[in-house]
Amino acid sequence: MNHSVMNTARLFGAGLRALLVLTLVTGVIYPLVVTGIAQGLFHDKANGSEITANGKVVGSSLIGQPYNLPLKKGQQTPDPDPKWFQGRPANGLGANSVNTQYTLLLSGATNLSADSKDLLQQVKDAKAAVVKNNSVPGYTVRPSQVPADAVTSSGSGLDPDISPRYAEIQVHRVAERNGLSVAQVEKLVEDKTEGRVIGFIGEPRVNVLELNIALKDLVAQH
Repeated sequence: MNHSVMNTARLFGAGLRALLVLTLVTGVIYPLVVTGIAQGLFHDKANGSEITANGKVVGSSLIGQPYNLPLKKGQQTPDPDPKWFQGRPANGLGANSVNTQYTLLLSGATNLSADSKDLLQQVKDAKAAVVKNNSVPGYTVRPSQVPADAVTSSGSGLDPDISPRYAEIQVHRVAERNGLSVAQVEKLVEDKTEGRVIGFIGEPRVNVLELNIALKDLVAQH
């Protein structure tokens, strides 16, 4: 066997060993170490920030979900279920049109400009709906009370939180529909309101899923 063939064989062997070692280190050991650290130190976040109720996972604290009534015959858009607190609009969400094997929900904004006639009409219609849906005998929501997050979607369309102001204008409707007192529901909102991160980052917020879980528990006690 001449020297060139031997050198080629040695180089091939060295390359193969390097490939196997790198595959073992970067493809097996490193992922296992990172996964182990994440599970040990950040178990909740590593598993999707799951929220459980009655021992079952019911959602994520990072992803909003709808609370709608079943579609009626011929209806294209479901009506919100009046017994639950409602989250932000999700006008930017789209349907998957690429992989037709699965029905996927795509996040995103509306991409409409601030002076878009379509966007202005959406906001106008949403405000009218918020006023109508949350006005009950003895309590009328004024258009000036409706906050921006009640009529606009977030950049992802999946914002899990609402402002305390939006939660507050839903209190009377939720109380009436569930046979609770206004004071009881106001206490739920107060308990579930989170302040600014470390005192100055962001805005106060209420996680809608956690609020509705607390509401369900309160209703079950009556």
